[in-house]
Amino acid sequence: MKRRADSATVLFDVTYVDGTLTSRRKVLKSIADGEGGDAASKAAIEAQDREIASASGRNRGEIRSIVRSST
Repeated sequence: MKRRADSATVLFDVTYVDGTLTSRRKVLKSIADGEGGDAASKAAIEAQDREIASASGRNRGEIRSIVRSST
């Protein structure tokens, strides 16, 4: 049985260099609140983008910034 804290997530709004925005991207709370903080969260989102790109054949582009979602 998994503990609830193991699957808790933090939401981020992501802005890409080309100006596109994706909202409410999920990152595990253990990563977001861990030692790496937002840098580790950005790396996790980049890994998600690579997985999506390999499945869809379309790259997302470079991330300009990430901000924790307010909602």
